[in-house]
Formats: sequence, structure tokens, C-alpha cells
Amino acid sequence: MSPKVVEIRDLTVKYGSFTAVEGVSFSLGKGTFGLLGRNGAGKTTILRALLGLVRPSGGSLRVLGLDAASDPLAVRARVGYLPEGQVFFPGMTGFQAVAFAGRLSGLSRRVARKRAHEMLYFAGLGEARYRPMEGYSTGMLQRVKLAMALVHDPPLLFLDEPTNGLDPAGRKQMLERVRDLASAKGKTLILSSHILSDVEAVCDEALLLHEGRVLERGLLGELTSAAPSVREVLAAGEESSLRAALEEQGISVLRVERAGPFLKFRVGLPPGAGGREIFLAVSKGGGVVRSLVEARRSLEEVFGETVGGEV
Repeated sequence: MSPKVVEIRDLTVKYGSFTAVEGVSFSLGKGTFGLLGRNGAGKTTILRALLGLVRPSGGSLRVLGLDAASDPLAVRARVGYLPEGQVFFPGMTGFQAVAFAGRLSGLSRRVARKRAHEMLYFAGLGEARYRPMEGYSTGMLQRVKLAMALVHDPPLLFLDEPTNGLDPAGRKQMLERVRDLASAKGKTLILSSHILSDVEAVCDEALLLHEGRVLERGLLGELTSAAPSVREVLAAGEESSLRAALEEQGISVLRVERAGPFLKFRVGLPPGAGGREIFLAVSKGGGVVRSLVEARRSLEEVFGETVGGEV
């Protein structure tokens, strides 16, 4: 059993009459964890409460063995935080901002400057680190925020929507760096996101949040395990004929997409049906089955089944 990195018991956070988080309890060891939910689900509030930036209405929080309510400065000294909103220092270059964050974390001037150079190179800012932040793009600002979160070499990272505002290339680069922090640098990280693919790309485990509550939690492999009544069928044939023949057998066509010269059907089986019914239906529709496998649920489907609708 790995030591608990984060422990939350019966956490409730209110903003006036609005309850943002209600009765949340979970604990996390070392690893990579995703807080997944729509905007307003309570993800950011949980991270801010763990950092001592939000006062809970009830419950207890411990981070790396420290009480987040009574010792927030000690918690923040050991946690790297990439916030969702803008972090902007007028008149500063990227390098100056990251070095300043290092000094705030207790590093000496020499060490803070050295770490700022190293982390900005890791984050992918390069020579642009000497330019004023006023001229930075959204992607460059996200890289500065990542470098600031890493400058004091914390064992634990909270990353709140780290790919916000990034184009596809920038999102890919950011996620690659985040994965490297976990796999090569041994960091434990909690990634908060409403983007399913970000969580799937980085995390081993996910917690599904909705309206301030944790509705489901599990390893990604378990959450997206094979659905017992769903199959993926690769077939040659004409789509309308195959669809009609499948539906005539009571087999629901959930999705169809082109896969080279073939069609890939995602189908739902009625009770008692199996592969035999699929082969018969495809043959009746004038087609040929090329492959038939159990379908794994996507994280999007898991979220839809748990919460309803799309994330």
C-alpha cells in the first residue's frame, strides 16, 4: 500500500448560498489521477481547498501528511500548481516570472534563476523566455505556468485545465510533457479537465465529478472495460443493406464509420444474442464479416452513462 498523498473526508465548500462541493471523500496514493467533469462540477474548488486557498464549510483535507486547513503554506511549498486562469506579471519576462515564483517558494536567488532556465526549456519556451510576457500567446503563457509549477521541484502537481486555449499541436506537446513528469520524473499529479482525451492521454485513474459530487472512480482500464452487450464488427458490404439486416435481427446499430475499404459497425446486442446473430445478419445483408470483437467503452461513454449527456 502506497502512502496517501491526498486524503479528503466529507469535504463541503459553499460560496454564500451556493454549494460547490458537497460531502466529497476520497484518498489518492502515488500516480496520475484525473478529475473529470463539466465546467462547474467542483474540480477547481477541490484543488483550491487542498491548497488552502478556499476555506471549507466542512470536512478535512490532508496533503502529503499535512493538514491543508491549518498549515496551507507548508502544503503550497510542496505542491506545484498550474491554475486555470491567467498568471500575468506586467513588465516581467517569462524568465523573471518563473525565477520570482522560485524565490516565493523559498529558493535562493542563484538556485531560483538556475531552475527557471531549466524549467522553461523543459516547458518548451526556449529563447522566448527573455521576451516580455505582454507579447506571449496563450500557449506561451501556459508554458510559463507549467514552469512556475515546477520551479521548486515539488513531488505533487495540481494541473487545472493545462491545455486551455491551446491549438492541437500545443495540446499534444503539453500532454507529452505532463506524461514525462509522471513517467520519467516520478511526480504524482492530479489533472483537472473537462476534456476526456486529456485525461485518457495522461491519467491511470479517473474520478468523475458532477454538481459537486464524485459519482464514479476507477482505473481507466476498468472504467473503459469491455461492454458485455456491445461488439465492433468490421464488414465488407453496403451500409444501408447491412444496417437493415442487423436491425431486423434486433441488433442496434450504435455507430458506423469507414475503415479503409470496410465498414466498422458498433452494435448493441439484444438479450441472449451473440456472434452467431451478427454473422447471420451480415450475410443476409449481402456482406462479409472481417472481424468481430468485444467493444471497449470510451471514457466519453462512461461519463454519459454515469452523468447523462456529454462532458
